[in-house]
Amino acid sequence: MKAIITSAICSSLLLMTGCTTQADSSNNAPLVTQKTVLASGIEKANLDNSIRPQDNFYRYVNGNWLKSHDIPGDKTAIGSFYDLRDKADDDVKAIIEELAATKNLKNGTDEQKVADIFRSYMDTEKRNNLGTQPIQPIFDAINKLDNKSELAAFFGKYQAVGVGSPLAFYISVDAKDSSSYATHIWQSGLGLPDKDYYFNETERYSKLRAGYTAHIEKMFDLAGLKNGKQAAQTIMDIETQLAKFHWTKVQSRDSVKRYNKFAVNQLNELTSAFDWSAYLAAQGVASQKDIIINQPDFVTGFGDIFAKTSLTDWQTYLTFHSLSHFSGYLTTDIDNENFDFYSKQLSGRKEQRPQWKRGVGVVNSNLGEVIGKVYVSRHFTPQAKSRMSQLVENLRSSYGNSIDDLEWMSADTKKAAHVKLAAFTPKIGYPDRWEDYSGLSIDASDLVGNILRSSRLSHDKEVSKLGGPIKNWEWGMTPQTVNAYYNPTVNEIVFPAAILQAPFFNMKADDAVNYGGIGAVIGHEMGHGFDDQGSKYDAKGNLRNWWTEQDLAEFSSRTKALVEQYDEYHVFEDLTVNGKLTLGENIGDLSGVTIAYKAYRASLNGKDAPVIDGLTGDQRFFMGYAQIWRAKIVEKSMRNRVATDPHSPAEFRALGSLSNMNEFYDAFDVKEGDAMYIAPENRVKIW
Repeated sequence: MKAIITSAICSSLLLMTGCTTQADSSNNAPLVTQKTVLASGIEKANLDNSIRPQDNFYRYVNGNWLKSHDIPGDKTAIGSFYDLRDKADDDVKAIIEELAATKNLKNGTDEQKVADIFRSYMDTEKRNNLGTQPIQPIFDAINKLDNKSELAAFFGKYQAVGVGSPLAFYISVDAKDSSSYATHIWQSGLGLPDKDYYFNETERYSKLRAGYTAHIEKMFDLAGLKNGKQAAQTIMDIETQLAKFHWTKVQSRDSVKRYNKFAVNQLNELTSAFDWSAYLAAQGVASQKDIIINQPDFVTGFGDIFAKTSLTDWQTYLTFHSLSHFSGYLTTDIDNENFDFYSKQLSGRKEQRPQWKRGVGVVNSNLGEVIGKVYVSRHFTPQAKSRMSQLVENLRSSYGNSIDDLEWMSADTKKAAHVKLAAFTPKIGYPDRWEDYSGLSIDASDLVGNILRSSRLSHDKEVSKLGGPIKNWEWGMTPQTVNAYYNPTVNEIVFPAAILQAPFFNMKADDAVNYGGIGAVIGHEMGHGFDDQGSKYDAKGNLRNWWTEQDLAEFSSRTKALVEQYDEYHVFEDLTVNGKLTLGENIGDLSGVTIAYKAYRASLNGKDAPVIDGLTGDQRFFMGYAQIWRAKIVEKSMRNRVATDPHSPAEFRALGSLSNMNEFYDAFDVKEGDAMYIAPENRVKIW
């Protein structure tokens, strides 16, 4: 399991293709040299003039698009981010198909591995003929378990290749010693998305629970396994018991409460019912002296469940979770049944994505940086990297000025904040050092074997980090990923190449819309370093308080106000945003657009921005921000996201941030009585 990366933005954003002008190394330089009149960058056809910008700016900017676009059956969402993901899939597909069409590739080369893993996935006929035979060795290992110590060892050995169990083991930087790696355990073991799905008595959740048990029974039947109905009840009973002890997603956001380091020989204080030695040995970390337990009382509760649940029932549980994990690599019928529950019933997707898109996902998941090297050579230029680096420094400079301007923060805390800001490490486009896949064997006729070998190699690489230096060159995403993230334990902000594309950055557009787009995204990731959780880490990535007591109290008061604001946003008549769950991302959004605006104004060097298409520079900036959040999502998927996703729905990412910015009020003449109006004394300003 990869190290958990906190605060990753689950949205996509832009590609800077070649720029013919020379980069200005000064802070807050324009993104482009404006030798000619540039376009506004605003997609005017999407505007809905029947809606006042003062009442719902998001729908004013995107309303006609929302009205005129339908979600295809194979998707749960469309919009700016999703368009870029489709483009990235097409670009990667072109690379893969070129390799897959090449004959006599030398065995062991990266090219052979990419071509053959894709071929193995696309060979539906072979998968149907094999049935569940490829995972029969896992079933056999489950059936041969003779006691609870062997069961604990199975949890450890097979979690490394994806088989779900109640304890999720992973290796990541030690949050209180960022110069070393540590082993961690996270709560796990559920087949439904979150604990609330097991206990909420409303009709929707009751139907999903019934659908889940029916799904388990059907999966057993399709796999030729006996007693599916009884198995479904057994599995549901175990998971419901586990869910009682799960922390909520809001509780699990707390970095301080999650840091609980135990000496391995003290783990029996949490539960003595579980054979920790067998488990850790099977993970390959038998000599490890300590381990960080994210949710200790879950582990204690798990121990009680582990003890009282029969070995036979645990075997039933593991059989299903093994089948479920590998379902997408088995027969069409099993794959479709898995889709029917997890995509159709849970998320509202009406039909499977094209097989080639799923095949692209398999390649990206297992050989991502091999494809990434080719992707970068075709779709990302050195000039683009230079431009992005310049923009990051512009935003860093503006963030520093903003810290200086804060009236509520003391000089001591400001000094520490500046130290942290200066220590941010930006990663742009692609890694300086690529992942080595030489130890991975890929066979065009062995899809499940390919996945197993890939998972095992990834796990072994993670284990090998223990005791060694921090691999600062590693990336948590591939270059072709449409996303970005901040990683607090190494204090880095990361922007893969695939997010650097229009509409987030438009070389033909005036700077305003680009600062409102990619500028706000850069600011968002910087903002995570100073959100309610990121602010608990210092410049070196250590979980350490660097705030004065008074400043921390004031910061908490401001974040509380932001929670209360978002709690009032109605996604549906019966559903509101969870302000506590989304707090970190909401701080990132508010910080991001605030700092991007400051950087934009600084880039003008005291000059007036041109009026383009009748729009001032400030107006284009805010419209550029609103149009990057353009999205449309099916209801089932939206309800799942509100329950589990730390990001607010797209509409409120735009409305919530802008409602707090005085400059937005000035740009669009927002007054008391308008729907977006918040009284000045109640507007939230954090950074």
